[in-house]
Amino acid sequence: MRAFDVDGRRLALYNIDGTFYATDDLCTHRRARLSDGYLDGRTVQCPLHFGKFDVLTGDPLNPPCKIPVQTYRVTRTGDELFVEIPANA
Repeated sequence: MRAFDVDGRRLALYNIDGTFYATDDLCTHRRARLSDGYLDGRTVQCPLHFGKFDVLTGDPLNPPCKIPVQTYRVTRTGDELFVEIPANA
């Protein structure tokens, strides 16, 4: 898991069994960087208050997190990764 800036957004990028996923890098609870947390399977844990999110859906999995984290579609072409940022995001 690593953080990147894409079109003015700070995103966390995850490699789960060779498939890439992206979310906003900031926890929706207290704005800590998810990329500084822990990845276990498809679950990322915030390093500040230990809230967890499903990387694939963005859904919060335990308190104190209640608001989903934004997810983004990632495609791979050769060695390059592309993150799709919707116009309304």
